[in-house]
Amino acid sequence: MSQPNDRAIALLENAALHNLYSKTVAQLLKDFERANIPIQLNDKQDAATLTAAIHEKIYVLLLEKFADYLNLLYVIDVPEKAVKEIRASDAVEVSREITYLVLKREWQKVWLRSQMSG
Repeated sequence: MSQPNDRAIALLENAALHNLYSKTVAQLLKDFERANIPIQLNDKQDAATLTAAIHEKIYVLLLEKFADYLNLLYVIDVPEKAVKEIRASDAVEVSREITYLVLKREWQKVWLRSQMSG
């Protein structure tokens, strides 16, 4: 699982440019906790390290705890249509795409909240 998820990393770097990286990490932690899935993340990790940690967790959930994986997608509110559109041939690729969708949705939540409050 060493191939990086460039789109996910770019998304997190964009969050950092808007000074919303910490809030995005906090949202991730909140939603993983709401789904009762332990994960070690913090806003001191760079975008690549954070993405890799999420990718690894999603990969394991996909293969070993599918019900928890589905619950996580529900809690985060990842669009079902986007999940169904994934055209990947193996679990590593699928989990990489899901990682991007998870980060994209969490970033949307944080960004919208910042726009509403600012």
